[in-house]
Amino acid sequence: MKRFLCLLLVAVMCFALVACGGKDADKLVIGYTIYEPMNYMEDGELTGFDTEFANAVCEKLGVTPEFVEINWDTKFVTLDSNKIDCIWNGMTISDEVKANCDVSKAYVKNAQVVVMKKDKIENYKDVKSLENLKFAAEAGSAGEAAIKDNGLDKNYAPVAAQTDALLAVVGGQADACVIDITMAKSMTQEGSSYADLTYSLELTTEEYGIGFRKGSDLTEKVNKAIDELKADGTLDKLAEKYELNLAL
Repeated sequence: MKRFLCLLLVAVMCFALVACGGKDADKLVIGYTIYEPMNYMEDGELTGFDTEFANAVCEKLGVTPEFVEINWDTKFVTLDSNKIDCIWNGMTISDEVKANCDVSKAYVKNAQVVVMKKDKIENYKDVKSLENLKFAAEAGSAGEAAIKDNGLDKNYAPVAAQTDALLAVVGGQADACVIDITMAKSMTQEGSSYADLTYSLELTTEEYGIGFRKGSDLTEKVNKAIDELKADGTLDKLAEKYELNLAL
């Protein structure tokens, strides 16, 4: 009987570990994609506004950050399967996002903008003039939603990442793409790989938030840490460094 009870206890403990996804209480697993200036590689190290922001929050919480690159199109599945603890990558707060996860307070203001070659952009002054262009955007992104919401999806082709959308314009597979203004500013500046591109029309305005599993106590804890980082000036310094506008 004792042996049976011991085996039963072991089985219950194993089940509990599986159910929790083996979560380490001293670690915060952060899902991200390469999206400059929020998260990107520099000299072999991950950096960016969200990377530094997440590191600062983790220090406040007394946990170690672990960054895991994810497929943006399946971000909610990855979150719900316990492979990550949060989605922290310049995620636009939308009805779809709020339906699939708990969301932190908004921390950065953003917009979806049309990007195309500099020598072409002066020909397009409004949304109607864009109707027959070939567009690219990251699948499942706010850019894709902006294209569809503005009726510009007649010649639309989704790609895997925002950088792929830029490459499509450079290579001529697309006439234009729609990406976050934060990325457009960073990627099209002089000396960058996309200096021949520029951006113009804002199709939407939005705010960024961090996504957590429904019912997670992390949302409240991270919001408290965000308030502290705003109060001590850390977030203002990061926003100035990466040329972003805070929503706080």
